[in-house]
Amino acid sequence: MTDTLTHAVASQFERGLLAVTRAAVPFGKPATSAAQAFAQLFPQIDFKRPRPADALRIPLQLLWLLLVRPQAPDGPGPIALTMGSLRDGFLAARHRLQASWRHVSALARRAATALLPAGLLRAFAAAHEASPTAAAIGALGEHFAAHPIWQRPLVRLVCSAAGLALLVLAITTPFDLIGQLVFLVCVWAIAMLVRRAPGPLPTLLLIALSVTASTRYLWWRITTTLNWDQPFDLMWGLLLLAAEVYVWIILLLGFVQSAWPLKRMPLALPPAQCDWPNVDILIPTYNEPLSVVKPTVFAAMGIDWPADKLHVYLLDDGRRDDFRDFAAELGVGYMRRPDNAHAKAGNLNHALGKTDGEFVAIFDCDHIPTRSFLQMTMGWFIGDPKMALLQTPHHFFSPDPFERNLGVFRNMPNEGELFYGVVQDGNDLWNATFFCGSCAVMRRAPLMEVGGIATETVTEDAHTALKMQRRGYKSAYLNIALAAGLATESLSAHIGQRIRWARGMAQIFRLDNPFFGKGLSWAQRACYGNSMMHFFNGGPRLIFLTAPLAFLVFHAYVIDAPAVMVLLFVMPHMVHASLSNSRIQGKHRHSFWAEVYETVLAWYILRPTTVALLDPHRGKFNVTAKGGLVEKGYFDWNITTPYVVTVGLNLIGLCAGAARLVWGPADEAATTWLNLFWTLYNLLILGAAISVALEARQQRRSHRVQIALPALLQLPDGKLLRCRTVDFSEGGASLAIDDAAGAAILAASLLTPEVSVGVSLWRGDDEHQFPALVTAGSGASLRVRWNLQTREQEMALVQCTFSRADAWVSWADGRRDDRPLTGLFEVLRVGLSGYRRMIAYAPASLSPLFDATRRGTRFVASLLPRNPVINMHNKI
Repeated sequence: MTDTLTHAVASQFERGLLAVTRAAVPFGKPATSAAQAFAQLFPQIDFKRPRPADALRIPLQLLWLLLVRPQAPDGPGPIALTMGSLRDGFLAARHRLQASWRHVSALARRAATALLPAGLLRAFAAAHEASPTAAAIGALGEHFAAHPIWQRPLVRLVCSAAGLALLVLAITTPFDLIGQLVFLVCVWAIAMLVRRAPGPLPTLLLIALSVTASTRYLWWRITTTLNWDQPFDLMWGLLLLAAEVYVWIILLLGFVQSAWPLKRMPLALPPAQCDWPNVDILIPTYNEPLSVVKPTVFAAMGIDWPADKLHVYLLDDGRRDDFRDFAAELGVGYMRRPDNAHAKAGNLNHALGKTDGEFVAIFDCDHIPTRSFLQMTMGWFIGDPKMALLQTPHHFFSPDPFERNLGVFRNMPNEGELFYGVVQDGNDLWNATFFCGSCAVMRRAPLMEVGGIATETVTEDAHTALKMQRRGYKSAYLNIALAAGLATESLSAHIGQRIRWARGMAQIFRLDNPFFGKGLSWAQRACYGNSMMHFFNGGPRLIFLTAPLAFLVFHAYVIDAPAVMVLLFVMPHMVHASLSNSRIQGKHRHSFWAEVYETVLAWYILRPTTVALLDPHRGKFNVTAKGGLVEKGYFDWNITTPYVVTVGLNLIGLCAGAARLVWGPADEAATTWLNLFWTLYNLLILGAAISVALEARQQRRSHRVQIALPALLQLPDGKLLRCRTVDFSEGGASLAIDDAAGAAILAASLLTPEVSVGVSLWRGDDEHQFPALVTAGSGASLRVRWNLQTREQEMALVQCTFSRADAWVSWADGRRDDRPLTGLFEVLRVGLSGYRRMIAYAPASLSPLFDATRRGTRFVASLLPRNPVINMHNKI
């Protein structure tokens, strides 16, 4: 009786299960058994080895099958159909938008062409690489700017007043949702029309649109979005608003600084060398090894300048006998002082008191000057007696921590390239170039007039320039790389250097504020002020990284407005700021990377800048380590601790936001989603900052520089082969032979390691041969290690390679201009890799946490429903 009852129940269960199967998967022939149905309907379950969690997986999968009802594999399911419809709709909308945009572009091109004189557009298009529409708009802008009517002061005054009134109207006029959307579309369309047009006027128009959009957003924030009835919401809202006001000020001052770069060119020297002035070259050093200092001294001795008018001095604050002996061997001046008062500034001032050259050129001990340095720079001093300073870029032939640890060396601009590629050129327009501590020439008289190198702050360079310009002296910037040095070797050293810069700039801001005092123009105040205020970004950056948590965790409305209005106001502000900066920065900074750089530094510069504002006399000079090795890759957990803590806070915010979506009020869903997307973006930026903390190995004592130089290879049998360098360093070189005959001769020579060869390089018209030993060879390439025998050969090698006049001219050739969306995807990709790196290098104490997280993620993923696995030979 019991067996009969059991068999009846089992049969009934099978019939019910097959009925569910037919309802859930309505295609094909039914399966022959319940077991087969289960196997095909539940691909995530192993019925031979059941697990306790299967009790959750089965009902979830049944609900999925009954509600979603997936289709047969030969026909798309509902999700595929939905995605296909969305894709088709998107493609159709994009096609219509592109057609409309082509029509608008054609109208703009015809209008611009109709307003231009005959032949002007052809000449302009021939001089610039641009699309027909961009060329027409650029030519119209240039023609408009050159019109003689602008020579009349009254016309300029009236147009300025009208423009200002229109700007105020555009900023303060309130719009409803549709009106703001129309405003957004119109401003965006204008920006897209002019963003690729050549010439300075389109740049100024993009800046005007960005200022309008950003100021309108800020006006809306101040007048509309603060909840004065809720003190807690108001506190969070004011914190975010303060950070946004800071960013707005930096944006405006930055536009003043870089809207119209001067792009100064060298000025010719007098033809008679007897009219050239005396120059003292000062090379300060403290604790750097002699191997770092030697190339700089060799290169300084080889600068093209009359020998009786050039004096090189090695300023040794480390008081080392081997440095003294090295200087004596070369015949250069050597100075040491009894103490290290005021660090580098004191070292330089000590030397200034013992030398008398009319001009002083200063190089950090790792900055190797090219032979043309003085011939390219000194013309501006002879042509203008009020010129007190000429600065050139700080160029680096080794990767900084961002470039090395992320593997992007020479593929994208480094952190400092924006300053030396754009900002200093912009400063130069306003006579606001400031001294950067190295690679510069100064006239002695103005320098001594202000008391020598400033000692009141730890950024003595910028403060010295500010002092001279307060007395009416001029400064200049020549944007040509005439020296190259070593970048910081590790992220911790990089942060330490930036901490000193931040502390010093805050000290100047407190002690000698450029916005006050005498002697500066309004533009000089703006340029100096912006460069100093930039280092106060630590607090605002941390606020942006945590602001969405106020709503997600504490339910505080930091922006008291509907989510759609927030988007309609904030998107023009962000998009136009990005478009304008992308246009100005070009090849010198990729979009969205500034947020990564600021995030890395934010936590570390917040305290020193705050302390310097309160007590500007605290803090000491720290020397940046150069020339070190990283024997083994490692993850710097000490540096990343603040980032990891901030990541944890944002993850809490994500969890709280997910809970709000499930259990919170329905009318807050849009605000919750907006804050969740903001939090996800912050997590990716933090991930990019974390990614930089994985220190890549650096095992070469001499950095290889990938530059092609003509060379001549002498084989052991005396044969000579023309070749080129693939790369070179102080330790060796890689050579390549491009012609087939030479490659055949090289291959037939059967060179083995340690075989002696000769390599000839040129310094101008002078050939120098250097003995070398083969280290490896393959086909038409050969690697050699220098086997130098004399000090003269060491000096000649530096002067034939690092010190060549054209050494760094083509360094950035082939680098693409910035594209904002590409920059965004680059940052997001690096952000994701940061978390993989962090988990891979997790310390043993954190491994259980990460293992538990991985297991938990896999467990949750295993509970998710799956599409059935269909056996095509036996469909159910």
